[in-house]
Amino acid sequence: MKKLDSASPQTAAARLRKISPLRPTLAVVLGSGFHHALTELRVAKKISYAQIPGFPKPTVSGHAGELYFGHFGATPVLVLSGRAHFYEGHEMERVTFATRTLAAFGITDLLLTNAAGGINRKFCAGDFMVLTDHINFMGVNPLRGPQPKELPRFVDLTEAYDKKLRELLFKAGKITKLKLQRGVYLAVSGPTYETPAEICAYATLGADAVGMSTVPETIAARQHGLRVAAISCITNLAAGISQEHLSHTEVLETAERVKHSGAQLIKNFSELYGKR
Repeated sequence: MKKLDSASPQTAAARLRKISPLRPTLAVVLGSGFHHALTELRVAKKISYAQIPGFPKPTVSGHAGELYFGHFGATPVLVLSGRAHFYEGHEMERVTFATRTLAAFGITDLLLTNAAGGINRKFCAGDFMVLTDHINFMGVNPLRGPQPKELPRFVDLTEAYDKKLRELLFKAGKITKLKLQRGVYLAVSGPTYETPAEICAYATLGADAVGMSTVPETIAARQHGLRVAAISCITNLAAGISQEHLSHTEVLETAERVKHSGAQLIKNFSELYGKR
């Protein structure tokens, strides 16, 4: 794997170890709709992505580009506020750089969050969906290219999303008094929203929601042996299902409406994780 800006996940992880003595095994990536979770975090240290070698700076509204050491309840966590997206023009190596850094740091369990469009007609804007599986329609695989000797090339994705972590999410949902949906997430490259014909095709393929992230991180995490769970905030109904024109403003407005529920869900999940 070639280096990015002369940095490697190992050097980035070494930088993180100097920031804080905390050594959590759980990391949380906050996508659109989930950044309010930081209000529940007892922060120990914060660092900008710009200060971490190799980390790309997000350019999308709602993605701060900051990493936090802290605690949700009594559980130590690393929290990434924002991510790099493929549609921003980044190579997949850069999109997955933060995930590989987390693995090099010693993270063993990863919770990914995102905003997604609802394809399943039973979903409503503001619902939360636990990912049970995914379909990669981004047109590229993050493992393509030179192969690191210490990592497998052919990664089994039969259980990309860990069953036990999913169970913790549903328990956290009950505590939060949220009825969580479950389903298959389909990832596209973006940044355009999908056409009604595309959404019809994705529904036929078995997708329940569509988005522009998460899948590259999941694949990279599984290559490193990390256990992964993921949850989508259904911020809008997809084209052809919704009668409204789609916009990022709508995504942010829905995320704002359900931000407290999302924050409590992540906090409760993390506390249950720490009590396993």
